[in-house]
Amino acid sequence: MAFSSRDSSQRLLDVARSPQWSLGLDRAGAVMATRDSGRIGMPWVVKAHPRPRAMRVSFYAPGDDSDLEGDVIGELVGNPREMGRQLRTILEGLDLDDRPTTG
Repeated sequence: MAFSSRDSSQRLLDVARSPQWSLGLDRAGAVMATRDSGRIGMPWVVKAHPRPRAMRVSFYAPGDDSDLEGDVIGELVGNPREMGRQLRTILEGLDLDDRPTTG
């Protein structure tokens, strides 16, 4: 689902909020979640890229270029509130201790 209004994006962000992640929109309009990796300037990043009637969720390790395509870890479907819940579930379910870092 491509968001045609800021209200839809804001609803998704409000519902997706998680204590360990910072959320916002990147310059291309994708929903972006970041989490401190312990390496200055190199956070863990999860992006939800708009697609027709859905959003593709990608993961980026510290040091990865988040402007490129990341590892696809899910898809969000439904209205903005449902997508926000799905994104929060993905974020809270990531086990970053077992993920390798780049760089």
